[in-house]
Amino acid sequence: MKLNLDKQESEFLNRVIAHWEKEQLVTPDLASTLRQSAEVRGFDWMRLAKYSFWIALICGGIAVGSLIISDKVLEWIKSLYDTPDIIISIGSAIIAVGCFYFGRRRQKLFPERVFSNEATIFTGILFTACCIAYLGKTFDNGSGHYSLLFLLSVFVYGFLGWKLNSRLIWLFALVSLGSWFGTETGYQTRWSYYFLGMNYPLRFVLFGIVLLVACYLLKGKKWMERLWELTYVVGLLYLFISLWLLSIFGNYGQFEQWLQVKQISLFYWGVISLAVAGAFTFFGLKTKDAIAREFGITFLLIFIYTKYIEYLWGHIPYTLFFAILAASFWLIGRKAEKIWNLHT
Repeated sequence: MKLNLDKQESEFLNRVIAHWEKEQLVTPDLASTLRQSAEVRGFDWMRLAKYSFWIALICGGIAVGSLIISDKVLEWIKSLYDTPDIIISIGSAIIAVGCFYFGRRRQKLFPERVFSNEATIFTGILFTACCIAYLGKTFDNGSGHYSLLFLLSVFVYGFLGWKLNSRLIWLFALVSLGSWFGTETGYQTRWSYYFLGMNYPLRFVLFGIVLLVACYLLKGKKWMERLWELTYVVGLLYLFISLWLLSIFGNYGQFEQWLQVKQISLFYWGVISLAVAGAFTFFGLKTKDAIAREFGITFLLIFIYTKYIEYLWGHIPYTLFFAILAASFWLIGRKAEKIWNLHT
């Protein structure tokens, strides 16, 4: 049975085989056999399956929304208005457990059906969120301390993600962790603009750093092996997106305050962001950490072009503005092309 590859995978495989043949690591006969062991598929059915399931979920949501608009359904919903929140929470929990059970069972019986299995798990995630929300309404005492619901979500999603070995559920645990941090710091300051003198972007810079430190402390742990890379990527996203926002808004908590200052006065936040991106790029190159390297290079460019737009938009003729952009991207493209050619 031949290996079924798309066009890009097939071209990559052929380049690898050609390199092996050139370096005399394989004989010409073996190289020919390896080339014949793969074939290019005519259509990317996996991508079609992925998009079809996402469209199915969206259409299903629209269908439910359309159904709710019906007068009869609205009357039925009104009749459920007095249903205790705890009953809705328990019902959602039962549906969520069912989705997780069947999703896990399908993963074992039909591992090739990746996207339909993930869609089942995703449905369970949504009903879990519904369960936690109504559980919070059940025990709500009017304190407004709803960050505790996000904290509960962290433990629920974290346990399920680890137990079911699901990266998708683990991702929701990490998102819930960030949501808890943001809402908890807001609650502790009675929703003022600053927490220990920090606005939200600066807080999440520290949050991203703590998450990355935790990643490195947990690196090599067997139980964390499959979930480590996703945690690392999410930690980098928290850090770099927060740095990008910080480079634009500085440590200002109010939009009106930010409008009154000149953008050039916040240049030091841009310098810090560029330094962090450069440090991750250097670290990635030295340690062959592809994730750190790619994040560093990507956000290095994002930070540079953000500052370029902030400082020069409207201050130089638009013709010159876009000409400089075009020339810079052309140079980046040429450099990237040379690097790519060195590795082919």
